[in-house]
Parts: sequence; C-alpha cells; structure tokens
Amino acid sequence: MARAIVLVLDSFGVGAAADAAKFGDEGANTLGHIAEQCAQGQADEGRRGPLQIPHLVELGLAEISRGATGSYPPGLTPVPQCRGRYGWAQELSSGKDTPSGHWEMAGVPVLFEWGYFTNKDASFPPELLDELLAQAALPGYLGNCHASGTEIIERLGVEHCRTGKPIVYTSADSVFQIACHEDTFGLERLYEVCEVARKLVDPYNIGRVIARPFKGSAESGFVRTANRRDYATPPPAPTVLDKLKAAGGEVISIGKIADIFAHQGITQKYKADGLEALVAKTLEVMTQAPERSLIFTNLVDFDTLYGHRRDVAGYARALETFDRLLPKILAELEQDDILIMSADHGCDPTWPGTDHTREYVPIMMYGKNLPAHNLGRRESFADIGQSIAELLELEPMDYGISMLPQRL
Repeated sequence: MARAIVLVLDSFGVGAAADAAKFGDEGANTLGHIAEQCAQGQADEGRRGPLQIPHLVELGLAEISRGATGSYPPGLTPVPQCRGRYGWAQELSSGKDTPSGHWEMAGVPVLFEWGYFTNKDASFPPELLDELLAQAALPGYLGNCHASGTEIIERLGVEHCRTGKPIVYTSADSVFQIACHEDTFGLERLYEVCEVARKLVDPYNIGRVIARPFKGSAESGFVRTANRRDYATPPPAPTVLDKLKAAGGEVISIGKIADIFAHQGITQKYKADGLEALVAKTLEVMTQAPERSLIFTNLVDFDTLYGHRRDVAGYARALETFDRLLPKILAELEQDDILIMSADHGCDPTWPGTDHTREYVPIMMYGKNLPAHNLGRRESFADIGQSIAELLELEPMDYGISMLPQRL
C-alpha cells in the first residue's frame, strides 16, 4: 500500500483568487511578483538574476501560473512535457489564514466566519485583557495592536524585559499573539499564559493563540526562537488525518502541523528549525514510515521569514534552496508513494502591509506510477484530502474531488 507525503510551501500563492477583491487582494501574486523582481534584477541579495527553480517548473509550476493568471512568470521557461499532475485551487473556506487552508487541504473547509480583532490600535476588548491579567497573574501588558512580530519585539522588547509585561498583538488573521523573552520571562511561563488566553478567546471565535518566544538584548537585538507554539481550536469535523489514525495508519506531523490541527489525528510529531532542517527531517521520516502513512510537513519559513517581512530576495533564495533539495525527496519516494506539494494561502512580499493574500494555491503531485496530467482549476483545496483518502483506502471525505487517475 502507498504512502502520501504532503509538503506545504506556507504562503506560496500563484495569483489572485477569483474572490480576491473581497479581501483587498485583487492583483496579488506571490510567485509572479517574486519572479518579476528577480528577472528585473531587483532581488539580487544573496542570489542573482531570474528565479532558478527548474525542478518545480518540471513538476508543472510555470503551467500552473499560466493557468491561474494567464501568463508565465517572468524568467521561468516552461518545459515541453511536465512530470506528474498539476493544477491550481480556489479556497472554499471563508478566510485566508493558516488553519483554514490546512483544514481544507485535509478535507474540512471552514464555512463559518472566524472572529477577528479588527481595531489597529487598542485591538483587544478591555474585559478580555483584564481577565487575562487576573487569571495569569500578570503585572500588565504591552502592545495591544496590529503589528509585525519582528517589529514589535524590537520596539517593546526592552520594556518587556524590564517590566515583565507580555507583548500582546494581532493581525488581519483570527489570532491572539503573545511575545515574551525566554530568559527574563520564561518559556514555560509563556506557554502557561497562552493556555489561559486560549480559553478566554473561545467566546470570540478566535482561531489561534500563538506563543512567540524571543531572545536577545537591546545591544544585540531581539530575535524570535524556534519554540513558537500554536494553540488552535480543533477542526469542526474529522479530517483525513483523523480517519487515517482511526483506521490504524500513521499520521506524521513535521513542523507546526500538529499545532494547526490542535494535535488531533496525529500519531507522531517532529519539530525542526528552518527550511533545510524541515526537509532533512522529512527525508529521515520517509526512510522509516510504514505503508499507509501520511507524512505532513509545513515549510513555514516562506511565510514567517519572507512573506510577512516583505522580503522578496529572501523568498526567492528560499524557493531556490527548496528546489535544489527537491530531487532528494523525489529519489526517496517508494513505488506507490505520492508526493503532493501545495500551499495554505498567499503572502505576496510585494503587497502593501504584512498580511496574507487571498490567492490560488498550486497543486503539484508526483508518483512513480502517476501519469502526467493537467488538473486545471480545482474548486477547493479539499481535493487534496479526497485524493489522500482514496490513495490510502479510507472512507471518502464530504468535500473535494479526488485527483487520482481513476477519477479523471
């Protein structure tokens, strides 16, 4: 029996979705704008010239972009014959956030509206913050606004270390984020505060509370560490992960996948820090995972280090690094395995602000026994979950259409 390996290139959109105007994202294009700036010589920091991702192009990425936007990305030369099957997917869920995208990929779209903290300043209700201070025995708080995570720790890190007041902030996502210094405040103490906050934000229908630990000093600067932890509300229905676990299969989380699914439907979980380490851990797991396994990896650096920070050159470097590592993943596939690469939303590094962008996501599928095929536009990310269910001989999901050969 086969295995499914799913790699989420976090935030790697391929062009504005059909409903992007509702989100203020009409014209966003993560891949296209990165390629454009590379081709124009405007992303030559640590790299040079047009975007070089030949293995992704072989797997259909240039054709995906043309299908989603009407044109090839600048500097990406299409190949005469793509390998595997490829398409682009519209999101059915109501948001453009991490849980919605991942849950929909696992067969459970988010068809309700999340709660949001929409005020740019004084973002959180006073009664929520008062209750957090009381229940977590805190001396106060800093922030209480929409902010970039790196910017706000640079601005408030010194005061936080001096006062012991946590930094609380949010964004356009359904999220309550808490940043604290690992040494002066304490990592476990931060986690305890986030657990209190998780319960308090439930009445507001907030998707995630995120612990954002950092280290450093005023002299050296403050940097976030790899000890981030997401406290997510559980998916509203059983995902393909739950079904596989219940059927006796292995569901192996690499990176932040377990947190995104509130640790439901997971049989093994591994953390790693950085793109190359996450790929290395995926390769290691691939050598050991038995038949009827789902190996599910989130490659978060694309989003957190480059998309949100609007770092075009950094995003391009990360894509080129991943492309160089991709042949190792392909070589490790067993005869009946299927590799699926996709994304959970966009985060165009040329777009105004620092938030996600509502975009189509790529779907690239490869297996040694999988015939090449242009899958075209898919109406939901849930087609991924339905394909996994069919591959691993599970009961069908309620949403999605399988992209395996017998369904075409």
